[in-house]
Amino acid sequence: MMIDAALVKEQGVSFAVVCVRSGATNNSVEARKTQAAFSPHFGGVPVVLMEQDGRGRPTYFGRPDIVNFLTRISVNRLPWREWHVN
Repeated sequence: MMIDAALVKEQGVSFAVVCVRSGATNNSVEARKTQAAFSPHFGGVPVVLMEQDGRGRPTYFGRPDIVNFLTRISVNRLPWREWHVN
């Protein structure tokens, strides 16, 4: 499976941002399971899930400090790439 994700190190904190389908963060239990499933693919760093609305505005789900940081920057500044995960 191919996913769009960004592996980021900012202010000494490493984390991954993973694009998910719209609505994937509506159920926090399922969202946490998704985070846990992706984490090993990024070396165990915290994973933030990102979904976008029809206008491209992102919504984040994850650690509050990381989400707070992400809401203050443009999503286009993240180092996006395609990742192959099983």
